[in-house]
Amino acid sequence: MLTVHRTFEAYIDTMTIITILMPKSYCPEIIQSFIIQKPNGERCGLKINKNEDLGANIKYECSVDFPIDIGKEYLIYEERGAFTDLQIGAVIRTPEFDEQFYYSGNDLGITYTPHATTFKLWAPTATEVKIKLRDAEKEKEEQIPLQRIENGVWMVTIPGNLEGIYYTYLVCINLVWREAVDPYAVAVSANGEYGVVVNLAKTRLPKPALPPLLSPTDAIIYEMHIRDFTIHPHSGVSYKGMYLGLTELGTFGLNRTATGLSYLKELRVTHVELLPFNDFAGVDERNPAKEYNWGYNPLHYNAPEGSYATNPFDPYARIYELKKAIRALQTNGIRVIMDAVYNHVYIREQSSFEKIVPGYYFRHDAHGMPSNGTGVGNDLASERKMARKFIVDSVRFWMEEYGVDGFRFDLMGILDIETMKEVEAATRAIDPSVILLGEGWDLPTPLPADRKATMQNADQLPGIAYFNDRFRDHVKGSTFDLYERGFALGNEAHREQTKQAIRGSIGKDKGQGLFLHPTQTINYVESHDNHTLWDKMSVANQGESEAVRRKRQKLATAIVLLSQGVPFLHSGQEFYRTKQGIGNSYNAPDVINQLDWSRKSQYEEDVRYVQGLIRLRKSHRAFRLATAEEIVKHLVFIEPSLPTVIAYHLRNVQSYGAWSDIFVIHHNQEKEELISLPDGEAWYVLCDERRCGTVPLYSVKKEVYVRGISTVVLVKMTYLTKKANHI
Repeated sequence: MLTVHRTFEAYIDTMTIITILMPKSYCPEIIQSFIIQKPNGERCGLKINKNEDLGANIKYECSVDFPIDIGKEYLIYEERGAFTDLQIGAVIRTPEFDEQFYYSGNDLGITYTPHATTFKLWAPTATEVKIKLRDAEKEKEEQIPLQRIENGVWMVTIPGNLEGIYYTYLVCINLVWREAVDPYAVAVSANGEYGVVVNLAKTRLPKPALPPLLSPTDAIIYEMHIRDFTIHPHSGVSYKGMYLGLTELGTFGLNRTATGLSYLKELRVTHVELLPFNDFAGVDERNPAKEYNWGYNPLHYNAPEGSYATNPFDPYARIYELKKAIRALQTNGIRVIMDAVYNHVYIREQSSFEKIVPGYYFRHDAHGMPSNGTGVGNDLASERKMARKFIVDSVRFWMEEYGVDGFRFDLMGILDIETMKEVEAATRAIDPSVILLGEGWDLPTPLPADRKATMQNADQLPGIAYFNDRFRDHVKGSTFDLYERGFALGNEAHREQTKQAIRGSIGKDKGQGLFLHPTQTINYVESHDNHTLWDKMSVANQGESEAVRRKRQKLATAIVLLSQGVPFLHSGQEFYRTKQGIGNSYNAPDVINQLDWSRKSQYEEDVRYVQGLIRLRKSHRAFRLATAEEIVKHLVFIEPSLPTVIAYHLRNVQSYGAWSDIFVIHHNQEKEELISLPDGEAWYVLCDERRCGTVPLYSVKKEVYVRGISTVVLVKMTYLTKKANHI
C-alpha cells in the first residue's frame, strides 16, 4: 500500500469532478496546473475549471475526461512536484455511484457449509480488504485477503469447517485501515465485538399454523419490552427478563393472578409487538443486570441482542432462545411484531456502515455535514440503493429465519416511500397477512417532503399503518403538555376530533380524511414513549380521586378498542401502568420500567373489563370494518345535546356478526345522563360502567341511563341470536 504525507487534499466529488484543497500555508499563490497519475503509472493533466479562496485554503475544481476507477489508487501532483492520493469524496452520494455499484445478489454476509465458508462484503471504495479470523478457544488469529469482484463486492472462500470462528473485516479506504463487524452478520460475540460463523440450520424451529387474519383491523396489538415483561419479583417467571421468560406457561403472581404468556393468552390479544431485540448498545452483555435500555441503539441489525439470553457469550444461545420465544407466542395463537430501528445507528462514526463505506449510508446536508432528523446524530440514507437493499434484505431475513409476523418501523418518516414500498412487497410475498406499521412523524431530514414515508403521504403507502397521534392527543390530551386534557380526561373541546378518530380518521369522501382506509390508523393513547396515561392523569387530573381516574383510563381504553382502525395497547395499560412520573425512561432502572404484576392483582376487576372489551371487539366485525366505504355506509353519529357524550350507531351490520345494530356511548363526566336510543325496540346492554363482554347484562327500550364516566354498548339482537341466548 502506498504511503503518502499529505501536504494538500484531493477528493473525487463526482465521476468527473475532482476537488483540491491547497493550504495557503503551503502554497499561497494560485496554481496553474495539476497532474493525475493513473493506477498503471500513466500521467495526464487535469483541467482547472475554477478556484475559490476559502481563507486558510484555496479550493480548485478540476475535471477529468476519463472515468475514475473507484477502488484503485490515483495520485494528484501539483506543478512544483508535491503529490497526494485521490480520496473518495462526495462522489459516493451521487446517483452515478449508486447505479455503478448496486449489487443485486442475495449472498452478502456469509454462506456457511461444513466444508467451506464464503464471505462477501460490499465495499466499493476500498482499495484492499482482509478478513481477520479469530479462534476464541485457541486464541489464534489470521488475516486473509479478499478479492474484488463485481459491483464493489469483495469475496473469499475459506475451506474447512469454520463454525464458531469469530471474524471482522479490515478495510483500507483513503489509505486508512479500519476494522469493522460484518453489517450482514447473523451472529455476534458478547457486546457485538465480532461476527461469528454459525450454522443457522441447527437453530431452526418449525413455525406453527396461526389463526387467520383477514384484515389488519382484526389485529389487537400489545406492545411490550422483553425484559420489562417478566423482570418483576412477582412475575412468577423463572427466566426473568429473558427470551425464555416469554415461553413459560402456568405462571402466577400475587393472589394466583395469571402472568406472562398465560396472561397474554387470557387477554386474547392477536399480536405482541416486542421492543427492539436486534443487537443494541446500552446494556453490557457481560453484566446485563447492571444497566437497562429500551434498545433503540442499534449495533447489528441481523443478530439478536445478548442481554436477554441465558448465556450472552454463546452466539447460539441468543439465536435459539429468541426463536423459542417467538414460537411459544405463535403456538399460543399470538403473532409477533418486531420493532425495527432502520432510521439511525447508535454512533455513526463507530458503525460498520461508516467504517466500511464512509459517507454512503448516512444523509448529509447541503454543507456536507451529517443530518440529524432523528435527534441522535445521524439519519440512515434509505433512498440510496444499497442502504435500501440492506433494509429490505434485513426484514426478509427476520421473516424467513425467525418467522416474525410484522414490523413496527421506528421514526418511519425518516425513511423514503420507495424503500417502504419495497419492504411491503418483499414481506407480503412471504406472508400476505404481515402487519406493517410505523411512526410517520415529519422530521427535518434532507429528503424532499414528497419522498418521505410520513403520515402526510399515507395515501402513497396504503398498505402501511401509522401511529395516529391525533387519536392519541384528542382522546388523552397532548402527550407533550401534561396539563392538557383530551376527551377521555374530561375536556369536551376535543369531542369533534375524537369522533373523527373513532371513525378511523377517514373522510366522508375519498381523500378527505387523514387516511384512505381504517387499516392505516394505529389507535392508541399510550406507548413505551412518554408518560403513561396513569402518570399523565396524576398531573392533568390531580384533583380527582383514584376511582375517578380509573374510570377515565377505562374510558380511554374502551375508545381505543371499539374505534375503527387497529387498536394498540401498551403493556400494563389495562392495570394502570406507572413509571413513577418518568416519561423518557429509556435507560431508567427496572424499578421504573418493569411491568408491575402486583398491580394486575390489585386491579383484577378492571383487567377483566378490558378483556371483555377485547372479546366484544373480536365478536363482531362491525367494530373492525376494513374499508372507508363500509364505515361511511354503517357508522352514524347520534347527536345528543350533550357535549360530554359521544354516541354512534353501527346500523344494519347483521352481515358482519350476530347483531343487526350496535349503539356505542362514551361519556366523560360523573353526572348521570339519560340517552335516547335510535328506536323504541329492545336493546341489550353488553357493556356498562362496571362490566363488559358479549353476554347481555340487561335490556332497555327507547333510552338508557349512563352512570358516570363510562362506555355503554348496546346491541339489537336478531331472532336467531335471541333464541340462542334464550332471551
